[in-house]
Amino acid sequence: MLSLTAEHALRALSELAALAEGQTVAGKELARKADIPPNYLAKILWSLGNAGFIDATRGSGGGYRLRRRAEEIRLAEVVDLFDNQRWKSRCFMSCHRECDDADACKAHEGWREVRQVYQRFLETTTIAEIAQDALRREDRV
Repeated sequence: MLSLTAEHALRALSELAALAEGQTVAGKELARKADIPPNYLAKILWSLGNAGFIDATRGSGGGYRLRRRAEEIRLAEVVDLFDNQRWKSRCFMSCHRECDDADACKAHEGWREVRQVYQRFLETTTIAEIAQDALRREDRV
C-alpha cells in the first residue's frame, strides 16, 4: 500500500532514529545504510526537512538528524506527506468511483476493514518502534 518514496522515507527516518543524541550522518552514508539511491534520497530529505521532520547541517561534520524525537513521529504523518491518500475512500474494484454504504461494490466491506486496520497501524506506530525492530534484526545478523 505504500509508495516506494514513502517506504524510502520511513527507512531513512529509521536510520536517523538509530543515531546517538546530537549525532548526524552524511547524505551519502545515509543512502548507503538505508539502501536508497543518493539522488532519490536527496529529494526525500528535502521534503522531510520542509515538513519539519529533520534538520540538515552543512559543511565539515554536518549531516542529517531528526528534528523531532522518533517517539513523536507517527508513520501516518510521513506516509501522508508522500502518498496520495485517495485509497482511504477509493473503491477497491474501480478507480473511477467512490465507494460508500449506499452504493457498495462487492469488495466494499472487506476493503473498509483493511483500510481501517492499515490506518490504525499508521496512526499508532512511531518511527522509534520501527527503528527498534530494525536494530533487533541487525543484532541477529
